[in-house]
Formats: sequence, C-alpha cells, structure tokens
Amino acid sequence: MGCVYLCIAGNFLNLFMNKKRFFLITFLVLLIATVFTMYYCNKLVADSAVGKLYTDTNTIPYNKVGLLLGTAKFVANGRGNPYYNFRIQAAVKLLTSHKIKYIIISGDNGRKDYNEPESMRSDLINAGIDSTIIYLDYAGFRTFDSIKRLKEIFGQDTVTVISQQFHNERALYIAEKEGITAIGFNAAAVGSNMGLRIQLREKLARVKVFMDYWFGTKPKYLGSKVVIPS
Repeated sequence: MGCVYLCIAGNFLNLFMNKKRFFLITFLVLLIATVFTMYYCNKLVADSAVGKLYTDTNTIPYNKVGLLLGTAKFVANGRGNPYYNFRIQAAVKLLTSHKIKYIIISGDNGRKDYNEPESMRSDLINAGIDSTIIYLDYAGFRTFDSIKRLKEIFGQDTVTVISQQFHNERALYIAEKEGITAIGFNAAAVGSNMGLRIQLREKLARVKVFMDYWFGTKPKYLGSKVVIPS
C-alpha cells in the first residue's frame, strides 16, 4: 500500500509541476508578446513623426489651422497641470508669431462641471488672443476622436497639432492614417514622476491606436459641419 500511495503522490506532484511549468511558460510568452507589441507600436508611431515636429516658431511652416489638444487645467490634488499651462503657452507663441491663423481647441466636455475647450479658450483670450479665431470641439474625448473630427466636422486636411512631443507623435500618426497633412509644435516637456507616469500611459495609448484601426473604431460623436473661413 505504501508504494501505491507513493505512486499517487508522485503523480500529483508531477501533474502540479507540469501545470506550474505550463503557466510559467504561458506567462513568459505573453510577457514577451506584450513587450514586443508595445515596442513595435511605439516605434511605428515615433517614426511617423520624424521631420514633422518643431519647437521653434522661426522654423515651423505656416498652416491656416492649429489643433490644440485638450487636457485638465488642474491635477487630482488641485494643483495646476503643467501640461495644460505649457500647451497654452505654445498655442500663444504660434498665434502671435502668425504661424497659424485659426485655432481649434479639441477636448473633453463629458460632464457639466468639466470643460477642457472652454477653459483653454478663456486662458487664450486672457493671454490676448482674439476670440473670433478660436473654434471649440467639445467632443474631443480622445486624440483619435480629435483628429477624426478635425477632418469630418471641421473640414481640415492640413493642420499644426499643439501638445507635448509624445502626444504630437501619436496625433501625427493618426493624422497620416486619415489622410491629413500634419506637423506638430511641441509644448515644453514635463519632468519628474508625473512625466514618467504619463509616458507609461502613452505607451499603452499607442497600442490602443492600432486596436482602434483593427476594429474600425468610430468617434464617439460626430455632428454638424463647422466651416472655418479661408
């Protein structure tokens, strides 16, 4: 009987070890596939923006329309969001340098108490920008939506995108997929842990772009056309 019990115990041990080995191998394969996918998507997005990004208003070409990508004015702890402030500064630089004639602010207005486009519009006006050249896109819930709506709602096939470099790269990739000729004006970067957290999230967002095109994702809202003068 002792031998029988030993054999049964041995079989269970082998089965357990085999399952453990199977799950370990599966985990490693999935981990490698995930890392490779993130690397590949990130590289394609970054490569698509080569030669299209600017930081100097003296060298950036003129475009009739600029697209300012929205973000929250304040972070969770109530402090000012540097990404927001730097984007406002970059937009003001482009407008006062006459490198864009009109500006579309595209952001999230999903709640009554949260309105990225209106907030940015107010700060641009406070900085001396003429309100008549500002257009608002209240349904820019995602960068994907902002770029899609730029063409389908605002009728633009050429644009200067305004945001931080990592964000501009993704926007330019989407623009290229949509047949839009786009360049990016990079707002100042943000350092410290906050910047690292955003950069990690950006890697996942770039994978999501490929999933959007794979599954044929549409913007959350479209709506009536908006005519921007020549």
